[in-house]
Amino acid sequence: MAFRPLLRQRAVVPAMAAALTTGAVFAPRVVYAEEQPGDAFNRKPIYDDLPIDTTEPTAPALTQPSKDLTAEASYRPTPTDRLAQQIGVARMALYKQAVRSEQAVDSALTETLRLEHSFTSTIRSLAPPKESGEKVFPGALYVLVASMAGSIVTRNRNVLLRASVPAAVGITAAYTVLPITMNNVGNLVWSYEERYPVVADAHLRTKARISHFIETGKAHAGMTVGMVQDKVHDARDSMEGWVKKGR
Repeated sequence: MAFRPLLRQRAVVPAMAAALTTGAVFAPRVVYAEEQPGDAFNRKPIYDDLPIDTTEPTAPALTQPSKDLTAEASYRPTPTDRLAQQIGVARMALYKQAVRSEQAVDSALTETLRLEHSFTSTIRSLAPPKESGEKVFPGALYVLVASMAGSIVTRNRNVLLRASVPAAVGITAAYTVLPITMNNVGNLVWSYEERYPVVADAHLRTKARISHFIETGKAHAGMTVGMVQDKVHDARDSMEGWVKKGR
Protein backbone atom coordinates (compact mmCIF):
# COMPACT_ATOMS: atom_id res chain seq x y z
CA MET A 1 0.00 0.00 0.00
CA ALA A 2 2.93 2.28 0.61
CA PHE A 3 4.08 2.01 -3.04
CA ARG A 4 0.84 3.38 -4.62
CA PRO A 5 1.54 7.11 -3.95
CA LEU A 6 4.97 6.72 -5.56
CA LEU A 7 3.50 5.08 -8.61
CA ARG A 8 0.90 7.77 -8.91
CA GLN A 9 3.60 10.48 -8.81
CA ARG A 10 5.56 8.65 -11.55
CA ALA A 11 2.43 8.49 -13.69
CA VAL A 12 1.55 12.18 -13.15
CA VAL A 13 5.00 13.59 -14.24
CA PRO A 14 4.86 12.27 -17.84
CA ALA A 15 1.29 13.40 -18.18
CA MET A 16 2.17 16.94 -17.07
CA ALA A 17 5.16 17.08 -19.45
CA ALA A 18 2.94 15.98 -22.33
CA ALA A 19 0.33 18.60 -21.42
CA LEU A 20 2.91 21.42 -21.26
CA THR A 21 4.40 20.42 -24.62
CA THR A 22 0.98 20.30 -26.24
CA GLY A 23 0.08 23.71 -24.76
CA ALA A 24 3.31 25.26 -25.98
CA VAL A 25 2.72 23.96 -29.49
CA PHE A 26 -0.92 24.94 -29.76
CA ALA A 27 -0.64 28.22 -27.83
CA PRO A 28 -1.93 31.30 -29.83
CA ARG A 29 0.84 33.65 -31.25
CA VAL A 30 1.38 36.18 -34.10
CA VAL A 31 2.34 34.57 -37.39
CA TYR A 32 3.93 36.69 -40.24
CA ALA A 33 3.39 35.67 -43.84
CA GLU A 34 6.36 37.75 -45.11
CA GLU A 35 9.94 37.70 -44.04
CA GLN A 36 10.79 40.32 -41.47
CA PRO A 37 13.63 42.81 -42.09
CA GLY A 38 15.77 41.35 -39.35
CA ASP A 39 15.45 37.77 -40.52
CA ALA A 40 17.80 38.23 -43.48
CA PHE A 41 20.62 39.32 -41.19
CA ASN A 42 19.85 36.69 -38.54
CA ARG A 43 19.61 33.84 -41.04
CA LYS A 44 22.82 31.88 -41.50
CA PRO A 45 23.91 30.26 -44.76
CA ILE A 46 23.41 26.57 -45.18
CA TYR A 47 26.50 25.54 -47.17
CA ASP A 48 29.28 27.76 -45.78
CA ASP A 49 30.03 30.19 -43.04
CA LEU A 50 30.73 33.21 -45.31
CA PRO A 51 28.61 36.33 -44.77
CA ILE A 52 25.94 37.20 -47.31
CA ASP A 53 27.05 39.89 -49.82
CA THR A 54 24.17 42.36 -50.19
CA THR A 55 25.88 44.58 -52.87
CA GLU A 56 24.72 44.45 -56.50
CA PRO A 57 26.91 42.38 -58.80
CA THR A 58 28.86 44.40 -61.36
CA ALA A 59 28.88 43.50 -65.02
CA PRO A 60 32.11 42.05 -66.31
CA ALA A 61 34.29 44.45 -68.31
CA LEU A 62 33.97 44.08 -72.05
CA THR A 63 37.20 43.34 -73.75
CA GLN A 64 38.09 44.54 -77.24
CA PRO A 65 38.32 41.70 -79.73
CA SER A 66 41.69 41.26 -81.21
CA LYS A 67 42.24 42.97 -84.58
CA ASP A 68 43.78 39.83 -85.91
CA LEU A 69 40.51 37.99 -85.34
CA THR A 70 38.17 40.56 -86.93
CA ALA A 71 36.39 39.77 -90.15
CA GLU A 72 37.54 43.01 -91.83
CA ALA A 73 41.21 42.15 -91.44
CA SER A 74 40.74 38.77 -92.97
CA TYR A 75 38.43 40.08 -95.78
CA ARG A 76 39.87 40.16 -99.28
CA PRO A 77 38.09 42.22 -101.99
CA THR A 78 36.68 40.20 -104.81
CA PRO A 79 37.06 41.13 -108.50
CA THR A 80 33.51 42.47 -108.40
CA ASP A 81 34.41 44.75 -105.51
CA ARG A 82 37.52 46.03 -107.31
CA LEU A 83 35.49 46.63 -110.47
CA ALA A 84 32.87 48.54 -108.47
CA GLN A 85 35.61 50.67 -106.90
CA GLN A 86 37.11 51.50 -110.29
CA ILE A 87 33.67 52.37 -111.66
CA GLY A 88 33.12 54.69 -108.69
CA VAL A 89 36.44 56.44 -109.32
CA ALA A 90 35.58 56.86 -113.01
CA ARG A 91 32.14 58.25 -112.17
CA MET A 92 33.61 60.78 -109.74
CA ALA A 93 36.17 61.90 -112.34
CA LEU A 94 33.43 62.25 -114.96
CA TYR A 95 31.27 64.21 -112.50
CA LYS A 96 34.12 66.61 -111.67
CA GLN A 97 34.81 67.14 -115.37
CA ALA A 98 31.12 67.84 -116.00
CA VAL A 99 31.06 70.35 -113.15
CA ARG A 100 34.15 72.12 -114.52
CA SER A 101 32.61 72.23 -117.99
CA GLU A 102 29.38 73.66 -116.63
CA GLN A 103 31.28 76.32 -114.70
CA ALA A 104 33.29 77.21 -117.82
CA VAL A 105 30.09 77.57 -119.86
CA ASP A 106 28.50 79.71 -117.15
CA SER A 107 31.57 81.94 -117.01
CA ALA A 108 31.60 82.31 -120.81
CA LEU A 109 27.90 83.23 -120.88
CA THR A 110 28.38 85.71 -118.05
CA GLU A 111 31.29 87.36 -119.85
CA THR A 112 29.30 87.47 -123.09
CA LEU A 113 26.34 89.12 -121.38
CA ARG A 114 28.68 91.60 -119.69
CA LEU A 115 30.31 92.54 -123.01
CA GLU A 116 26.92 92.86 -124.68
CA HIS A 117 25.65 95.12 -121.92
CA SER A 118 28.83 97.20 -122.06
CA PHE A 119 28.59 97.55 -125.85
CA THR A 120 24.92 98.53 -125.86
CA SER A 121 25.38 101.01 -123.01
CA THR A 122 28.39 102.55 -124.78
CA ILE A 123 26.50 102.93 -128.07
CA ARG A 124 23.53 104.38 -126.19
CA SER A 125 25.79 106.91 -124.47
CA LEU A 126 27.07 108.18 -127.87
CA ALA A 127 23.62 109.18 -129.06
CA PRO A 128 22.73 112.87 -128.64
CA PRO A 129 19.94 113.83 -126.24
CA LYS A 130 16.46 114.32 -127.64
CA GLU A 131 16.25 117.97 -126.67
CA SER A 132 19.32 118.80 -128.81
CA GLY A 133 17.41 118.17 -132.05
CA GLU A 134 20.39 116.37 -133.60
CA LYS A 135 19.49 113.38 -135.77
CA VAL A 136 22.05 110.60 -136.16
CA PHE A 137 20.72 108.92 -139.29
CA PRO A 138 20.59 111.87 -141.73
CA GLY A 139 23.87 113.22 -140.33
CA ALA A 140 25.66 109.88 -140.75
CA LEU A 141 24.39 109.73 -144.34
CA TYR A 142 25.81 113.19 -145.04
CA VAL A 143 29.16 112.20 -143.55
CA LEU A 144 29.26 109.09 -145.75
CA VAL A 145 28.49 111.12 -148.87
CA ALA A 146 31.25 113.61 -147.99
CA SER A 147 33.78 110.81 -147.50
CA MET A 148 32.84 109.28 -150.84
CA ALA A 149 33.21 112.68 -152.50
CA GLY A 150 36.72 113.03 -151.06
CA SER A 151 37.57 109.55 -152.31
CA ILE A 152 36.30 110.41 -155.79
CA VAL A 153 38.32 113.62 -155.90
CA THR A 154 41.56 111.85 -154.97
CA ARG A 155 41.10 108.67 -156.98
CA ASN A 156 43.89 109.56 -159.43
CA ARG A 157 46.30 110.81 -156.73
CA ASN A 158 48.88 108.96 -154.70
CA VAL A 159 48.09 106.49 -151.92
CA LEU A 160 48.68 109.00 -149.12
CA LEU A 161 46.10 111.42 -150.47
CA ARG A 162 43.60 108.66 -151.25
CA ALA A 163 43.84 107.49 -147.63
CA SER A 164 43.94 110.83 -145.81
CA VAL A 165 41.64 113.12 -147.77
CA PRO A 166 38.43 111.02 -147.46
CA ALA A 167 39.05 110.57 -143.73
CA ALA A 168 39.71 114.27 -143.21
CA VAL A 169 36.64 115.26 -145.23
CA GLY A 170 34.47 112.76 -143.34
CA ILE A 171 35.68 113.91 -139.90
CA THR A 172 35.17 117.55 -140.85
CA ALA A 173 31.66 116.81 -142.08
CA ALA A 174 30.90 114.81 -138.94
CA TYR A 175 31.99 117.66 -136.64
CA THR A 176 29.91 120.02 -138.75
CA VAL A 177 26.74 117.94 -138.99
CA LEU A 178 26.92 115.89 -135.75
CA PRO A 179 28.83 118.00 -133.21
CA ILE A 180 27.36 116.44 -130.05
CA THR A 181 27.77 112.86 -131.28
CA MET A 182 31.36 113.51 -132.35
CA ASN A 183 32.08 115.11 -128.98
CA ASN A 184 30.78 111.96 -127.26
CA VAL A 185 32.88 109.78 -129.56
CA GLY A 186 35.95 111.87 -128.81
CA ASN A 187 35.39 111.54 -125.06
CA LEU A 188 35.00 107.76 -125.40
CA VAL A 189 38.19 107.45 -127.46
CA TRP A 190 40.04 109.61 -124.95
CA SER A 191 38.88 107.39 -122.06
CA TYR A 192 40.46 104.41 -123.83
CA GLU A 193 43.61 106.33 -124.73
CA GLU A 194 44.15 107.34 -121.09
CA ARG A 195 44.94 103.72 -120.29
CA TYR A 196 48.05 104.00 -122.49
CA PRO A 197 50.07 107.16 -121.71
CA VAL A 198 52.12 106.90 -124.92
CA VAL A 199 49.01 106.91 -127.11
CA ALA A 200 47.45 109.72 -125.09
CA ASP A 201 50.58 111.86 -125.42
CA ALA A 202 50.72 111.25 -129.17
CA HIS A 203 47.05 112.20 -129.44
CA LEU A 204 47.60 115.44 -127.57
CA ARG A 205 50.57 116.40 -129.74
CA THR A 206 48.68 115.56 -132.93
CA LYS A 207 45.68 117.56 -131.76
CA ALA A 208 47.92 120.51 -130.93
CA ARG A 209 49.53 120.37 -134.38
CA ILE A 210 46.16 120.15 -136.11
CA SER A 211 44.83 123.04 -134.05
CA HIS A 212 47.92 125.11 -134.88
CA PHE A 213 47.56 124.23 -138.56
CA ILE A 214 43.89 125.23 -138.55
CA GLU A 215 44.58 128.47 -136.75
CA THR A 216 47.42 129.22 -139.16
CA GLY A 217 45.19 128.39 -142.10
CA LYS A 218 42.49 130.69 -140.76
CA ALA A 219 45.04 133.48 -140.33
CA HIS A 220 46.42 132.97 -143.83
CA ALA A 221 42.90 132.80 -145.21
CA GLY A 222 42.06 136.06 -143.44
CA MET A 223 45.20 137.69 -144.82
CA THR A 224 44.42 136.39 -148.28
CA VAL A 225 40.86 137.68 -148.09
CA GLY A 226 42.17 141.04 -146.92
CA MET A 227 44.69 141.18 -149.73
CA VAL A 228 42.04 140.25 -152.29
CA GLN A 229 39.70 142.87 -150.92
CA ASP A 230 42.48 145.47 -151.11
CA LYS A 231 43.24 144.48 -154.67
CA VAL A 232 39.59 144.62 -155.59
CA HIS A 233 39.27 148.01 -153.91
CA ASP A 234 42.33 149.29 -155.79
CA ALA A 235 40.97 147.92 -159.05
CA ARG A 236 37.66 149.62 -158.49
CA ASP A 237 39.39 152.91 -157.69
CA SER A 238 41.48 152.63 -160.84
CA MET A 239 38.43 151.87 -162.96
CA GLU A 240 36.54 154.74 -161.44
CA GLY A 241 39.48 157.13 -162.10
CA TRP A 242 39.81 155.89 -165.67
CA VAL A 243 36.11 156.39 -166.26
CA LYS A 244 36.27 159.93 -164.83
CA LYS A 245 39.24 160.81 -167.05
CA GLY A 246 37.47 159.48 -170.10
CA ARG A 247 34.61 161.77 -169.55
